[in-house]
Amino acid sequence: MPGGEFDWIAQLLRPLTRGAPEALDLLDDAAVIPSRPGFDMVVTKDALVAGVHFLPDDPLDLVARKLLRVNLSDLAAKGAEPWGYFLTTAWPGETTWADRALFVKGLAEDGEAFNLFLLGGDTVSTPGPLSLTATLLGWVPAGKAVLRKGARPGDRLAVSGTIGDGWLGLKAAWGDIDSPALLDRYRLPRPRTDLIPLLRSHARAAADVSDGLLADSGHIARASGCRVQIDLERVPLSTEARAWLAEQADEAGARAALASGGDDYQIVCAIAPDGSVPEGLTVVGRFVAGEGVAATFNGAPVAVDRLGWTHG
Repeated sequence: MPGGEFDWIAQLLRPLTRGAPEALDLLDDAAVIPSRPGFDMVVTKDALVAGVHFLPDDPLDLVARKLLRVNLSDLAAKGAEPWGYFLTTAWPGETTWADRALFVKGLAEDGEAFNLFLLGGDTVSTPGPLSLTATLLGWVPAGKAVLRKGARPGDRLAVSGTIGDGWLGLKAAWGDIDSPALLDRYRLPRPRTDLIPLLRSHARAAADVSDGLLADSGHIARASGCRVQIDLERVPLSTEARAWLAEQADEAGARAALASGGDDYQIVCAIAPDGSVPEGLTVVGRFVAGEGVAATFNGAPVAVDRLGWTHG
């Protein structure tokens, strides 16, 4: 591979700074970030590991874009405009320069799409699987970050987009389902950065749906000191998810599986108990006094063994 680490930084990574002065041309061991008067900085960090978060033979440009997008989803849920990122890569020994170049191609594409600047990071080798970490920075008006804490009994639970496509997309990646559309949704999440203004004005609490709708609604409930009740028949589903659902013998159980599968990267939030529902959101439940998560289907309780993804 040409030149090793410093060529990798100079030739492939430096262009990703897009000239941001804070990155210091990646010639230093740190970035220097000035404060932005009137704003709070929101920082989030997610990791992807081959064989855990993506398949080892997934195209590396899509892996790179997924790495940025799962973090962008966290920023969106906080109502934060994305700005810059730090990158850590741990490359297996067999990685080629072409592999790295393809990875950087994906970073460059989404850097332009979401106006992101690479600010620094680290690169190492590893005897294990490819491991990637991105730390994203975003800005939100001071005191206006949308937290998980903030829901109150009586608030409605609302979600964006459709639920279950990420989990079904993983099944497509495994070959259990034949659906290019679902596979695309698993490999390339669509972070809901378009909802940032809506969340700032309407959401009392929010989270992105990464672990699963049931689990992430539960995260909001726990942080807010509430109980959340979810009506599975109201959860919005894509055409592909409805087609899969029609083939299942146990509709209630299948809907619970879709709501606990994860990797959807939609936004779930608490909104006021009355008034119109903001465009782009679907009400799927409510917050009440108590604790925990309850799911029903057409009014009947549904026992859910697993609320969502967990690393244990």
